[in-house]
Amino acid sequence: MSNVPRKAHALVAGGLGVIGRNLVEHLTAQPGWRVTALSRRTPDFETAARFLSVDLTDADATRAALADLEDVTHVFFAAYQEKADPHEQVAVNLAMLRNLTEAVDASAPTLRRVVLYEGAKYYGAHLGAFVTPAREDDPRHMPPNFYYDQEDYLRARAAGRPWDAVVLRPDVVCGFALGNPMNLAMVIGVYAAISKELGLPLRFPGTAECYGRLAQVTDARQLAVGSEWAALKAPGGEAYNLTNGDIFRWNRVWPAFARHFGMELAPPQTLSLREMMADKAPVWRRIVEKHGLVDVPYAQLAAWPFGDFIFRCDWDVITSTTKIRQAGFGDVVDSEAMFLRLFREFSQRKVLP
Repeated sequence: MSNVPRKAHALVAGGLGVIGRNLVEHLTAQPGWRVTALSRRTPDFETAARFLSVDLTDADATRAALADLEDVTHVFFAAYQEKADPHEQVAVNLAMLRNLTEAVDASAPTLRRVVLYEGAKYYGAHLGAFVTPAREDDPRHMPPNFYYDQEDYLRARAAGRPWDAVVLRPDVVCGFALGNPMNLAMVIGVYAAISKELGLPLRFPGTAECYGRLAQVTDARQLAVGSEWAALKAPGGEAYNLTNGDIFRWNRVWPAFARHFGMELAPPQTLSLREMMADKAPVWRRIVEKHGLVDVPYAQLAAWPFGDFIFRCDWDVITSTTKIRQAGFGDVVDSEAMFLRLFREFSQRKVLP
C-alpha cells in the first residue's frame, strides 16, 4: 500500500489472536512497517515482529513495558478478555484500552492514529434480531456494551491531540491462528472432522431457520489489508463496517463444505454443540494420532457455545459496507472460497486432518 510513512511503527495489541496474528503477518510483509506485537503468549511462527508480554490490565506494568517505544506511529487494538458478566466485560476491556493508549500517548510523540476493533455486537447482534443492513450511525442499544465505553473513551482521549482514532467493525472474523477457539472456521472444521471420524454425515448443527438466513463473515486477511487502509488512508474519527463484502446463506455453502471434507450431506439437525461436543476429547485425540496433527489442547480448538450462537441466529445478520467503500476501501472476498481456503490451510498446517 502506498504512502506508508518512512518510519511507520505499528503496535499490535492482541498479537496472537485471529485479528492480530494475521495483521502482524500482513504488516511485516509490507515495505516501510516495523511491528511490535503484544501478547501473553510467545509466537509459534517465525516473524520479523518484536513480541512483548504485557499485562494490559496493569497500568503501571504497561507503562513500564512500553516506555522505550518512543517512535510508535500507529496502534491497532485487538486485545480482548471474555467475561460472562457484561459489567465485568466493560471494566476489563476498557481498562486494557486505557492503559495501553495512555502509556503510548505518554511515551510516543510520534503517535498518529489508533485503530480500534469492534463487531456486530455494537448493533445488538448478540441480543436478537436487529435492523439490517446495520449502518455505522444506527442508534445504540441499551448498555452495557464494552464497545461503547471503549469508543467513547478513545474519542475523548484523542480530542486536541496530534493523533486520532478509526473504528473498524468486522463480524465473525475467520483466519488461521492457534489456541484461539472463537474462530468459526475452526468450529466447523473440528465439528466436521469429529463427525467424519464417527462415521456420521455432515449436518448443519443449528436451526432450520438459521440455515436459510443471510449471514456474513470477515476474512482475517481482508481485515488486515483493511486495517492498513484504516491506518493510512481512512478519514479519521470515523467508524467503518468491514466484512467480506458479500452475504451468503448456510444452505448454499454447507454442501460445498461436505464435498470438501469428503462427507455425505444430510439435513440440518439442531443440537447443542456445547453439550454434544463436551465429551469428544478422546475422539479428537484419536484423530490427532491418526493424522499426525499439531497437539492443540481440545479445549483450545473450538468455542462450541460461539458456534451454537452463530448457528441459531434465526434472523439476517448483515452490516452495510457502503460507507467504507465510498471512503475508498472496496475489496471483496467470496466467503465460500474463504472457508474452503482456510480448511485447506488448517490441513496443510496439520491442525485439521
